[in-house]
Amino acid sequence: MAVDYDAPRTRTEDLDPESIEEVKAAHDRVASRSRTHDDAVDAVETDEFVLPGGDLSDEVLVLEVQPQRADEFTCMGCFLVRHRSQLVDRERGLCVDCA
Repeated sequence: MAVDYDAPRTRTEDLDPESIEEVKAAHDRVASRSRTHDDAVDAVETDEFVLPGGDLSDEVLVLEVQPQRADEFTCMGCFLVRHRSQLVDRERGLCVDCA
């Protein structure tokens, strides 16, 4: 059966949003079944809940970038920096995995 996802919803259960308390209670029930006690305690102590795709514009990523060493090469297949011992096809610059 084809579903038109652009059509307005007419079912009453789709129109009535659940209260935040009901959602939290359902989440707690599922979490208590699938986690150990330590994990559940950590989840309760966490004040912040971050959704996937949330706004991370105020976060700073600290990463040290090192230049490619003399005994390394960049594979032209997967574009990973690898050790020279993994170079198989010197003409095309491919590693063991990509050759």
